[in-house]
Amino acid sequence: MLSLWCRVRRLGLKMPAVGAPRLSVLSRRAGHRRYSRPPCSIPFENLDPRRGIPVSLKPENLERKLVQQRRGGYCFEQNLLLKAALEAIGFRVEPMLARVRAGAPRGSQRPRTHLVLRVIGEDGDWHADAGFGRGTLLEPIPFGPGGPYEQSGWRFRVVEEAPQLVLQGAEDGEWVDLYAFVPEPVPEIDIETSNWFTCTHPRSPFVTGLIVSTQRPDGTRVTLSDWDGLSFKEETPAGASVRALDPGEVGELIATRFGLEGFDG
Repeated sequence: MLSLWCRVRRLGLKMPAVGAPRLSVLSRRAGHRRYSRPPCSIPFENLDPRRGIPVSLKPENLERKLVQQRRGGYCFEQNLLLKAALEAIGFRVEPMLARVRAGAPRGSQRPRTHLVLRVIGEDGDWHADAGFGRGTLLEPIPFGPGGPYEQSGWRFRVVEEAPQLVLQGAEDGEWVDLYAFVPEPVPEIDIETSNWFTCTHPRSPFVTGLIVSTQRPDGTRVTLSDWDGLSFKEETPAGASVRALDPGEVGELIATRFGLEGFDG
C-alpha cells in the first residue's frame, strides 16, 4: 500500500493540522483554498469496462490504478479512494448508493449505480462526491436539504423527496435532478454488487459506451463521449461548444486533454 501522503496528494487534498477532523480543512476558509478539488485531479473515465475489463474495488487495486498509474475512474473508484483518504486523516465516512436521474425519462427508475459519501467531522456532516461524470460537485456541501450552492459558476441544491434526498443542478434557468438517494449507509457487498452491474452488464452504458471527462479548476467541464454521438464538449455555466469527432482522433485527445496515455477509445 502506498503512503497516506501519496493518496492525499493525488486527490488534491492537503494534510490537516493536528486536532479534531473538520471538513472546513477541505473547503474555502479565510480567503484561501485547502481543498483543490478531486474532480480536477483525477479524470472520470470508463476505459476498462469499455474494453471488457471488470473494475476491482480492492484498496490496493484502486491505489495502483488511480495513484501509481495515474489513471482515472468512475464513481465507485474515485469516491472509495476519497473515502479511504478521509478516514485515514480522521473523518468518519458513510457510503450511500444513489439512482442517477440525469438523462432518464421522467418517471423511470434506474438501479442504484452511483456512490455518494456522507462525511462526518467535528464541524458537521457533509455531502461529498468526486465521481459524478455529468458535472460533479467541486467541493463538499452541507449534508441534507439546502442550497443553492455556487461552485465556479455552477449551482447546486439538495431537496427532500421523502425518503430520498435529491441533488439538483441548475441548467438553463431550471433545476434538474442529477441523482436521488436514501440517506442511509450501505454495506460493502451492496457497493460491490452495484459496481459489478455497472462494469459488466451488457446493457450498462459504461460497457456499451465511452466517456472521459474532467473539470478544470475554473469550473470548465471537458468531456469526450459517444453516449450521444462521438463528440468533444467544453462547457461553462455561460454555454458550451461541441465538436463531432472522427474515431481516429479519440486516442490523441484522451492523451493530450485528459493525460491518459495508450488508449484508442
